[in-house]
Amino acid sequence: MLPAKLTSRLALNALRRIHHGVSYPCLYSSSNSFLQTEGGITREVSLRSVPSVLGRVFYSQSAVCPSLRLHQTQQYGRRSFSLSAATIVNSAPAPVQPYLRLMRLDKPIGTWLLYIPCTWSIALAADPGCLPHLGMLTLFGTGALLMRGAGCTINDMWDKDIDKKVSRTATRPIASGEISQMQALVFLGGQLSLSLGVLLCLNYYSIALGAASLSLVISYPLMKRITYWPQVVLGLTFNWGALLGWSAVKGFCDWSICLPLYFSGVMWTLIYDTIYAHQDKEDDVKVGVKSTALRFQEQTKLWLSGFTVAMMSGLVVAGINAEQTLPYYAVLSTVAIHLTHQIYTLDINKPEDCWKKFVSNRNVGLLLFLGIVAGNLWKERRESLLQNEEADR
Repeated sequence: MLPAKLTSRLALNALRRIHHGVSYPCLYSSSNSFLQTEGGITREVSLRSVPSVLGRVFYSQSAVCPSLRLHQTQQYGRRSFSLSAATIVNSAPAPVQPYLRLMRLDKPIGTWLLYIPCTWSIALAADPGCLPHLGMLTLFGTGALLMRGAGCTINDMWDKDIDKKVSRTATRPIASGEISQMQALVFLGGQLSLSLGVLLCLNYYSIALGAASLSLVISYPLMKRITYWPQVVLGLTFNWGALLGWSAVKGFCDWSICLPLYFSGVMWTLIYDTIYAHQDKEDDVKVGVKSTALRFQEQTKLWLSGFTVAMMSGLVVAGINAEQTLPYYAVLSTVAIHLTHQIYTLDINKPEDCWKKFVSNRNVGLLLFLGIVAGNLWKERRESLLQNEEADR
């Protein structure tokens, strides 16, 4: 495939031969048009009016650019910009970029899925009628970014040889040779040191609880070699924040709330990561890696439905024990509908559909967080109404 600059130059020359006057094609894949000046009049010409071969030259740039990037469209002298995680990585100095990609900074969905269970727990621990502790949300967001990066680094160090054999992972920094094992180890030490700094900002109970999760972080990459259920270990790891968030706010864990919430998070991980694993099932068979996608195969939707029922049951129990109110249960109904639709429409044999469904789980988690916040704010109103009724009596 031609480099983007050469492709744009060829397309520009071809357009000038086809159209009279001076044409200024937009050299970014997000644009579907170019500006043509003819007789002193500037007009926008759609690429769909250009012969198909030339159109493919322009659209070919989309295939080599990530979906998350800086979009720049020049139209009648105006430019619009959209910032993204991949843009930040691509704009960083070249020597730094492999390390940012190693911690998956260009793909923030994993950080979101690690962070969201923390927000549930922090929101549930808030006093009735109060918003979640903003400082804790910020602190846990920083910790999620660092620990997700550390987890990805550990995973890539373990899976270096496997990643080389899988097309989707062959370009990862360690597998491709951009970063050596020793450089990755030093980088891992830096991430864990910063993560420890975040953990030390919490109370002693939470420090001990957080440190206990490190064994899961280290062992998870090995599970895919041992069992068809590595997603269970991933769920235990990714949802540790459902325990840690509450303890960070309260100084202890209310297990009647934290355990059902943690269980629901694990079930949620089994749902979205099984969907994710269906993208790589053919390569997994070739390299001998196991997953729930290979375990469930054509019965995947049945299993995911069962996990959904278990997840919602755990959330109901956690809500009852936390004395949650109507908005919380209304949002639970919406989450259940979303997951049901997600599973019903899932095509496990289309990687692009699996990715779309997988990414949509960020919205599921954020929706549940908003439901917890709304339910907690409703508590104050409910208590005020009860007090007024008692006063009337």
